[in-house]
Amino acid sequence: MTTYGPLSDEDRIFTNLYGRHDWRLKGAMQRGHWYKTKEIILKGSDWIIEEIKKSGLRGRGGAGFPSGMKWSFMNKPSDGRPKYLVINADEGEPGTCKDREIMRHDPHTLIEGCLIAGKAMGANAAYIYIRGEFYNEASNMQLAIKEAYEAGLLGKNACGTGFNFDVYIHRGAGAYICGEETALIESIEGKQGKPRLKPPFPADIGLFGCPTTVTNVETVAVSPTICRRGGDWFASFGRERNRGTKLFNISGHVNNPCTVEEEMSIPMRDLIERHAGGVIGGWDNLLAVIPGGSSTPLLPKDICSTVLMDFDALVQVNSGLGTAALIVMSRSADVVNCISRLIKFYEHESCGQCTPCREGCRWLGQIMTRFGK
Repeated sequence: MTTYGPLSDEDRIFTNLYGRHDWRLKGAMQRGHWYKTKEIILKGSDWIIEEIKKSGLRGRGGAGFPSGMKWSFMNKPSDGRPKYLVINADEGEPGTCKDREIMRHDPHTLIEGCLIAGKAMGANAAYIYIRGEFYNEASNMQLAIKEAYEAGLLGKNACGTGFNFDVYIHRGAGAYICGEETALIESIEGKQGKPRLKPPFPADIGLFGCPTTVTNVETVAVSPTICRRGGDWFASFGRERNRGTKLFNISGHVNNPCTVEEEMSIPMRDLIERHAGGVIGGWDNLLAVIPGGSSTPLLPKDICSTVLMDFDALVQVNSGLGTAALIVMSRSADVVNCISRLIKFYEHESCGQCTPCREGCRWLGQIMTRFGK
């Protein structure tokens, strides 16, 4: 039987997740970032996309769409319009804070990833849309971008390759709905952050009416290491269709809440006991776990004991990997009250355009209140 995890230190992509080292350009380069970036860009967009496809990387923002395929939608002859890469750093899902750690402690992984992903798509600019509450993260990102420009890694003739690429920071204003890709685009354009009707999709008509790919922070940040080490290296982790390494958040009733990089398909129990110090009161005190951020259905203890942490395994038990943010509940938790509290969040953050969400969240809240009584 194949076992997954633990991940060895030499296989970790995010080498400063806990902020123990220098996050600036000099420290990032000492840890291997920006190494062979020029060579990667000169190999061309088709080679980059092929490596991403070979790696089996799937979107790390929740949907799990194959990244190589998504990037290839933009890699076609230009019709004269500019192309844009938009990074969704509007991390507002309760229990989720993985992208925050990347921007705060390892910003150059994201900036280098923007350059490589931009080259793959034929884009000449990236907009990083950062949640309004992330002040320190936005400050670190802005400083890291400034360093990259001064070192000739961004801007005209980026990395000495003849490829021009700019990166811009755009701050949000605290609306959860702006995490939806078309609402995020509307917000960058200066409009109210409300989702658009699809089609047309952003890959055809996106930011400023131009072809756009909206992708997650972690998805882009792992791409330079995949290109350096090879898609086959990344694909050696995890199960078929669930490849690579993954950032997991573990919070709730555990002894050591944390964010950790681990191999995909690691058993949930191993993940919690190895990195989060186990459930408070021991595994027998576990009641349920929300496995992928507050949008995913919770799992009872008997399933948690054996389930693997990947896209397919969690779908098979009627939940989902989502953002891979585990919220652990011990027997001391009132599940009805917890779910009721999460529903209040969604009711408050609804943009109000669609009836099921606008009316449904309010009705769900009332139903859960009656359950509580």
